Amino acid sequence: MDVRKDVLERFLRYVKVDTQSKDGVEDRYPSTPGQLELSRLLAGELEALGLEDVELDRNGYLFATLPERVPAGVKRAARVPTVGLLAHVDTYHEVSGKDVSPIIHRDYRGGPIQLPKAPDKTLEPAANPELLAFVGDDIVTSDGSTLLGADDKAGVAEIMTLLALYRADPALPHPRLRVGFTPDEEVGGGTKFFEVKKFAADVAYTQDGSGVGEVEDETFCADTAVVSFEGTDVHPGYARAKMVNAARLAAAFVARLPGDAVPETTDGRQDYLHPFQVTGNVSSARVTCLVRSFSEDGLRRMERVLEAVRDELLAAEPRARIRVEIKESYRNMKVVLDRHPDVVTYAEDAMRALGVKPARKAIRGGTDGARLSFLGLPTPNLSAGGYNFHSVQEWVPVGGMQRAVEVLVALMRLYVERGLGA
Repeated sequence: MDVRKDVLERFLRYVKVDTQSKDGVEDRYPSTPGQLELSRLLAGELEALGLEDVELDRNGYLFATLPERVPAGVKRAARVPTVGLLAHVDTYHEVSGKDVSPIIHRDYRGGPIQLPKAPDKTLEPAANPELLAFVGDDIVTSDGSTLLGADDKAGVAEIMTLLALYRADPALPHPRLRVGFTPDEEVGGGTKFFEVKKFAADVAYTQDGSGVGEVEDETFCADTAVVSFEGTDVHPGYARAKMVNAARLAAAFVARLPGDAVPETTDGRQDYLHPFQVTGNVSSARVTCLVRSFSEDGLRRMERVLEAVRDELLAAEPRARIRVEIKESYRNMKVVLDRHPDVVTYAEDAMRALGVKPARKAIRGGTDGARLSFLGLPTPNLSAGGYNFHSVQEWVPVGGMQRAVEVLVALMRLYVERGLGA
């Protein structure tokens, strides 16, 4: 079986289904019908590949099982675990994923890559130095009018290609596999109705990382702060000493947040506050702010900054009402994964066996694996091979997707030979 051809064909097929999720939808799950369209397509493909227990449930979770296979002559550990492989079907909610027109830039030679529908968004190697590692490879982009959807349809395609490879080559060993394709990850709902007990895996991996060789075992701790402002509306012609303008208070709040602790000015392990949504009028307004740190102590420090700014504004305008409400989002999965070191070590060993230098990374963000780890399913994140996620400049090398499949093959063999906790 030609892995490179198969993973590319699948990827091109999947990105043409509009699965963009929608934030703020409370009355249905998944948030958009296109996600179910892709999941139905995948369910049919899973059945055609001979997987068992193929089920697309009422919440849009697609699960299936591939029974363990250990060919004669392959060493088998005393306890071979069930391993889960997960990817999400939705694409980023803030950039269009409708009518994606993928372009394959054959035999990339190292220069700029033009996007026909976005000439001002040319992919320049100076700004995208990772491109130079794929000279001679084929690079896939969109035409610039939409994102590409490598996040996470590259991961979906890689898992499906792995399953097709197992069907084509009975000499390849693997543990019992549980496969899951999930909705609404991009809007924070990927595990909202995920039943860990029903999924029935001992460990799992989300195939949702970026560059080749990445193994992500750490995420931010994440909260969302909702800051609400209540003012007093009065006809502006007679407002002197009477009006309390909630919209101006919200603007003042955002302006007072420290400029050295926002996404635009931080990287690495630095914390940040990110006011990403401001709504309202004179009577009431709201600022929604992401709070991110790699530790819970760091979260508390950042949240105290929000409270200090609130107190400062109330001191200047005591007639207003300002409330800071904190909602927990997820926590750093490293707390859990450190108790299950084999899950990360095996992934790194699989990469080394293929000549790939593993890069253990902390994600300046989160994955479904963070929540799943705390629900009892240790789930680090592996590279799907794409770059510039959430952007019309998104791109993925075909060789990167091929290598991701090869890593999964090597990883599954390690689980057969070593077992878990050996």
